[in-house]
Amino acid sequence: MGAGQARLAIDCGSASTTAVLAWSDGTWTPLLFDGEPELPSAVLLPIEGYTLTGHQAWQAAVGAPDRFIPAPRQSPEQHLSVAGQQVEVVGLVAATLRRVAAQAQDTVGSPLQDVRLVVPAGWGPRRRTWLRRAAHRAGLPQPRLVEAPVAVAGHLLATGVQLPVGAFIVVCDVGAGAEVSVLRRGPAGFEVLATLSDPAAGGTAIDDALTATLTATSPPQGDGQRWALAASVRAAKQALADRAAVTVPLPDASAVVLTAGLLEQAAQPVLQRVAELTTEAIAAAEVSAQEVAGVYCVGGVARLPLLQKVLTEALPLTPIVVMEPASAAVRGAADVGAVDAAAAAVSPEGEPVPPVRRAAGIAVPGFASLGLVSQFLLTAEWHGALMYRQAWLNWGELAMAAVFAMIASLGAGTVLASALAARPTTPVSPGSQIGTGILASASLAVAVAGMYAVVGSLYIGEPVNGFLRWALLPVAPVVAAAAVMALVAARQWRIPEGGWSRLLAFPTGSVVTAGLGMLLIQYCVTADRWPDMVLWIDVAGRVGGALLGVGTVMAVVSQPVLRLILGAPLAVIAAALVSWPATGMLGAIYAVAVAVWWLRQLWTRLLRPHTPVRLAG
Repeated sequence: MGAGQARLAIDCGSASTTAVLAWSDGTWTPLLFDGEPELPSAVLLPIEGYTLTGHQAWQAAVGAPDRFIPAPRQSPEQHLSVAGQQVEVVGLVAATLRRVAAQAQDTVGSPLQDVRLVVPAGWGPRRRTWLRRAAHRAGLPQPRLVEAPVAVAGHLLATGVQLPVGAFIVVCDVGAGAEVSVLRRGPAGFEVLATLSDPAAGGTAIDDALTATLTATSPPQGDGQRWALAASVRAAKQALADRAAVTVPLPDASAVVLTAGLLEQAAQPVLQRVAELTTEAIAAAEVSAQEVAGVYCVGGVARLPLLQKVLTEALPLTPIVVMEPASAAVRGAADVGAVDAAAAAVSPEGEPVPPVRRAAGIAVPGFASLGLVSQFLLTAEWHGALMYRQAWLNWGELAMAAVFAMIASLGAGTVLASALAARPTTPVSPGSQIGTGILASASLAVAVAGMYAVVGSLYIGEPVNGFLRWALLPVAPVVAAAAVMALVAARQWRIPEGGWSRLLAFPTGSVVTAGLGMLLIQYCVTADRWPDMVLWIDVAGRVGGALLGVGTVMAVVSQPVLRLILGAPLAVIAAALVSWPATGMLGAIYAVAVAVWWLRQLWTRLLRPHTPVRLAG
C-alpha cells in the first residue's frame, strides 16, 4: 500500500509520544518504538554523535544527567541550558518527531504526505506555530493540527458512541499533566467551549509524590541516581495496573515494595485537582452537569481506577474511561478526515427537509388572518350622528388576525430556512440560516400587524393608537420567544427533535377552530337582526364562542383527554360571554393561549428539554 494512502498522526506529549498510521480502508496500525507503543519524549544530548531519544535517553541519563531533558515540550522557553550550553527547545522536540517520522517511513516504505499533530486545546497561535517549526525540522510535511479533545471526540464517534448534534461532553485528558475540556457537537463538528489545564495535576506529579514517599529515609544522591529512580518508579506505576504490588530498586539502598494503596495515597491529592478542574471547566462553559452527555477520561493516568472514583464523587455523572486511553487522541486525529465527513453527512439529519404537508400549516393561518382583518374592517358598526359618529370595532378580531399573521410568517420563514439548511452545498452554517429565517419572519409579522393597524386607522378614520395597541401587543410575547429561538439556532446550542420547522409548527386545528369561531361571533354581533333570523344569529354567536373556547384549549393542551376535559367548560363560558363588550376579551384570551404555546415550546423543547441524559459508552 502506498504512502499516499496512509495518514500519520502523532501525539507528542510532555512525557511520552504515541503515533499511528491510518489507511484508506479504515484500518490503523500503531507505531512501535523498542517494541512498545509509547515512546518517552525524553531527549539526551551526547557530547558527540546523535541525539538520543526515548528509552535510550532514559538509559543514558544515569551517566550524563546534566545532558538529559525528560520533558522538553513542557518548557515554554525558547532555549534551555543543557550542560552549560543554550539549546533550542524546538530542536529537542524535533529529535523525537524525527524518530517517529523515520519509524513511519520504514513501516510504509516511502515518505508520507498527510500528517496530523495533536495539540492541547489551550495552546495559542504562538505555541502551535512553534510545534509546526519542530515538525518542519524533523523533515515532516506541513502538518494539520488537531486539538486533543476534538480528536478524542472524533475517536468516540468512530468507535460507535452515540453523540447527537447539540450534545455536550467533557474530555478529561490526564497524562503528564491534566487538561479538561467541555465540547459541544455541532452540525459541522465539535467545538471546544471551555478548557482548563494544570501541568501539576497529572502523572508527573504522581511520580514525584511516589518518589518522595519511597525515598523518605534514603534520598537519591545526585541527578544520575534521581533519573534512575524516576525510571524505576514510572515502570512500577505502570506494572501496578496488573499486579497488587511490585518491587522498586533504590540506589544505594535495599529495594522497597510499592503497593496499590501507596499509589492511591500519592495520587489522591493530584486527582482531586483533576476533579476540581472538571467542575470548573463545566461552570466556565456555562453548562449544567445535567446537560452533559458524558465525561470521558483519556491519557495514561486514566488507567488508575482512583480517577473514576474521584470524579464520580465530584460530579453527578459516571465517568467513562475510553478503551486504550493513552492512544485515544492520536487515533482520533488519524481519523479526523473521516469524522469530518461523517459529521457533514449527519448535518442534514440534524435539520431535515420539511414535508410538503407543512405548507398547509402556513396557508391556513395566513388565509385566516386575511379573512379576519377583512371582516374586521368591513363590518364596523357606526353609532351616533353626524360629527359624533363612533365606530364599534371587534378589537379581538384584529388581535387574532395579527396573531395568525405571526404564526403564518414564522412557519413560512422557518420552513424555507430549514429547506435551505438541508442543502449540503450551502456556504452558510444551517444554524445561522435558521436563526436568520426566524428573525426575518418575526420582523415580517410585526410589519404586517403594523400595516393592519395603519390601514384600519385610515379606513375607519379613527386614531391609530388603539389599532396599534390591539395589533402589536398580542404578538409581543411571541416575538420575544422567537428572538430567543433565533439565538439558540444561530449559536447552534441545541437542535430540537424533528428540526426547527416541526418545532414552530403551530396546531392547524386550533387556528381553524378559533378563526371560524371569531368569524361567527363577529357575524352574530353585526348581522341585521331580522325577526325570522334572530334565533339563528344568536345560535351562530354561541357556536362561535364555543369554537373559540375549544380552539384556545387546543393551543394550550396537546393531550386529547385533557382537551376534552378542559375544552367543554371553556366552550360553555366563551359561548355565554359572546357580546359586543366581550369580543376584545375573547380575542385577547386566544392571543394569550398562543403566547403560552410558544413559551412552552421554547422551554420544554429548547431550554429545558424533557429528555433523559444519556451516558454514552
